[in-house]
Amino acid sequence: MRSLYLDHNATTPLLPEAWEAMRPVAEAAVGNPSSAHHAGRKARQFLEDARDRVAAALGAHPDEVFFTSGATEANNLALFGLTAGASPPAHVLAAPFEHPCVIEPLKQLAARHFDVDWLPVTPRGQVETAAVMARVRDDTRLVCLMLVNHETGALQPVRHVAKKLPKQIPLHCDAAQAIGKIPVHFRDLSVTTLTASAHKFRGPTGVGLLLAKRGATIRPLMFGGHQQKGTRPGTEPVALAVGLAVALEHAVRNLDVTRAHLEALGRRFLAGLGAALGQAFGVNGPEFGSPDALPTTLNVSFPGCRSDVLLVSLDLAGVACSTGSACSSGSLLPSPVLQAMGVPDGVLRSAIRFSLGPTLTDGDIDEAVTRIAKCVREVRQRG
Repeated sequence: MRSLYLDHNATTPLLPEAWEAMRPVAEAAVGNPSSAHHAGRKARQFLEDARDRVAAALGAHPDEVFFTSGATEANNLALFGLTAGASPPAHVLAAPFEHPCVIEPLKQLAARHFDVDWLPVTPRGQVETAAVMARVRDDTRLVCLMLVNHETGALQPVRHVAKKLPKQIPLHCDAAQAIGKIPVHFRDLSVTTLTASAHKFRGPTGVGLLLAKRGATIRPLMFGGHQQKGTRPGTEPVALAVGLAVALEHAVRNLDVTRAHLEALGRRFLAGLGAALGQAFGVNGPEFGSPDALPTTLNVSFPGCRSDVLLVSLDLAGVACSTGSACSSGSLLPSPVLQAMGVPDGVLRSAIRFSLGPTLTDGDIDEAVTRIAKCVREVRQRG
């Protein structure tokens, strides 16, 4: 039985071109990019070329690009770095459906007596610009709003919020689920900081990026080196940075084709479920195909099936999917994203996230639907 991978929001298969670009760098760039000798200079050249390519792909300046170990570190660096100069009880605004690597740092800020204010969420899983502006105060020191939600695919009005916020208030944006799915242009978004992780867009695991607007004050989390202007010290992973840059360029270059392919797959998936199960399922989040929804993420509830039980059944049937963020996959608690949307308990506890990727085919989708429908029927029969 072949495995069907429908969990691309958790991680994606490494792009062969990224791997091929990384191998010679790992073999040839043996020097430390901070060293002055020829081997160090060669490594530095590879690193700065990768930085230039990332900047060009995302509409940033090269000196605004910082390589990190992933989005978790990048988000922590942005949140703690931007608030380091603020004194509690300074006000922080954030959406309650942010990824755990944003939510948990915000909880740490709350424990340090920052006033963390959670924004209201619509039943479609979105924050409205007016709701953000209504909560802004004189002592607001940070606003956090992700670009695309990791569980529902709901797009957020980041650019509109950025245009209306007073210029002295930083806006942080987690764009991990947006790269390669929608256009992402740092300057056009007008955010202060933006983060992403390479393995979400077919790059290598273990490297991510932080874009920080020129003039933004980001205090470091770590100390002990001068690398990357001291903002993110430590020897840079040259080969990983190259792999990130190649995967990013590929994602941006093929965005339109990929999106069309994924939208067709998503429609086929939902139509197949409808034919197999009738009305015995529901989609959580924005309506599929609407301008504020990504076609790659399908959060589906199957009333009468506990999501944890169904997930095990699907895994045994060779269908890889999830109930939410990979960073909280071990949790038995209901999805905080769906809770924030006001999803009823029975629907909430039967939700499964299917996230699609560009390597899937029509045949993969048809086979996945067949297996999913069979598992749903079996779980319902068992009660």
